[in-house]
Amino acid sequence: MDVKTLSEVITNQGFPIALSILLIFRIDRFMQEIVTAQKEGYRQVLENTKEIHNTITTLNQQNREYYSLRFAEVQKELSGMKVELGSPR
Repeated sequence: MDVKTLSEVITNQGFPIALSILLIFRIDRFMQEIVTAQKEGYRQVLENTKEIHNTITTLNQQNREYYSLRFAEVQKELSGMKVELGSPR
């Protein structure tokens, strides 16, 4: 093989191969960035879900306390009404 034929082979075959390798590395870097962004998104969703869960739990506890107190007040009122209804006039 002479130098001219060798340079033609490198030019015709080497450039597409080099370009393909370059593109593969760029795509790989891009895919890594996508995976990193996706992981960060999952982390934020998980964090927000935990915050929502804690808020709902707190609200449920507050509701239970409120309705327990309200139920006790209503029971007192009803027991007072029973006494009034049961007492002779």
